Amino acid sequence: MAQTIGYLYTTVLLGLAIYASYFITLTLLYLWHRNDSPPILPLLMESSLPLVTVQLPIRNEQHVAKRIIQTIADLDWPRDKLKIQVLDDSNDETTAIIEAEVSRLQHMGVQITMLHRDYPVGYKAGALAVGLRHECGEFVAIFDADFYPPTDFLRLTIPHLVANPHLGMVQTRWDHLNAEYSAITMAQAVGLDAHFSVENIGRNRSGLLMNFNGTAGVWRKRAIEESGGWQSDTVTEDLDLSYRAQLKGWKILYLPNVVVPAELPPQATSFKLQQYRWAKGHTQTLRKLAWPIICSKQLNFFQKIMALFHIGSYLNLTMLLLMILLTLPMVFYSPHLPELTAILRGIASLPPLVYLLGQIHFHRDWPRRMLYYPILMLLGVGIAWSNTLAILDGLTHWGGAFVRTPKFQLWGRNGEWWKSNYRVGVDHTLIGELFIGLYAIATVWLTLDRKDDLLPFVLIYVGGEVLMIWSTLRQAWLFRLIDKE
Repeated sequence: MAQTIGYLYTTVLLGLAIYASYFITLTLLYLWHRNDSPPILPLLMESSLPLVTVQLPIRNEQHVAKRIIQTIADLDWPRDKLKIQVLDDSNDETTAIIEAEVSRLQHMGVQITMLHRDYPVGYKAGALAVGLRHECGEFVAIFDADFYPPTDFLRLTIPHLVANPHLGMVQTRWDHLNAEYSAITMAQAVGLDAHFSVENIGRNRSGLLMNFNGTAGVWRKRAIEESGGWQSDTVTEDLDLSYRAQLKGWKILYLPNVVVPAELPPQATSFKLQQYRWAKGHTQTLRKLAWPIICSKQLNFFQKIMALFHIGSYLNLTMLLLMILLTLPMVFYSPHLPELTAILRGIASLPPLVYLLGQIHFHRDWPRRMLYYPILMLLGVGIAWSNTLAILDGLTHWGGAFVRTPKFQLWGRNGEWWKSNYRVGVDHTLIGELFIGLYAIATVWLTLDRKDDLLPFVLIYVGGEVLMIWSTLRQAWLFRLIDKE
């Protein structure tokens, strides 16, 4: 039994080390390209500015719907060449807010329409597809309701698409309106900064496939249509379409110098639900596109391998869960591990470098910000169970409900999200998290007794589960007090 446990542990550690090697490769590519000159903005005469459509997919966003509509109406672009589509799938008072704001702007001469669906077939992908069937410009910008684009957004992105007919999409960088709101939002900011620096720069500048992030980007309408359009068989329609477009030969450009701030979810539970959707959608996309990627004549071997790792990246959280579950048998049986284990542990511990480089790239106060990395690490451990369920869901089902991440119009440290009806309560994953938490605590007890060198890892497992369980139950208690008032 001890030998079997040892081999299982080493196998899982090997899987984590392989994924760590993928991130190390991205880091090396980023370091090679980080000082590359940004793409030169092509000159575009005022008389040759194209017709642009901005799509705003909205569902139950009463706190931020008005702001995003006003912000898009203020974009620096000729009014006769700017069409705004508010794609409303709401079933609450958001619809009335949108109707009033759209009517006001229409009287001011803004070309804005509201397309409301009582039955949100296909969810966000379905709404975007419906919008494309109406009168649209050659280029389509997309923003989620909580984003706050600068007025010159189109001036900084559209010229690239006009100048390069092979360019199918331009993705810009996300920033954060409420990173300083709490330790949880700051930890998320650390994670997203790594994605929008190390990962996106490393992929895009090296000719690897990268994804549309669902918002704060501009598509060429023809690229969408020729790639099969928006499809709802995955819940990450952005990842799916961007990969299908690149497999068709369309290029994607990432502009880290164009920054669009947005709101980070303040609840650990809403962050968990967001990650559940992303993990499920990545898994569905892996099922859908793995074979087309392998068979592609457009891609070389390195591009294929990196693409498969990219869309399968959430599998490492399942391996992390297996590692948690194997630690107790490891402590109990104390198997003799292969010499390779120490090397694998070293490799698997390197990915935090990605987050450090992300903070150095964007922030002068990166030492302060990196103090929140342990919170990010604990959040990652805490969602290992729910993300494993998401992966199983993605492996066994196509499509599914698009569970939106609630937004509360938080800015800086301001905002009282707990008073909103959009707050997220206790979900079905709590029971599994409680079991894993107790399991990890039992492992700590045995580890302390045996003075095992696995103790630091086990304490991280316990910390992650405690953070998730404590956040969930504390917020549930707070909601109960509010509801009694």
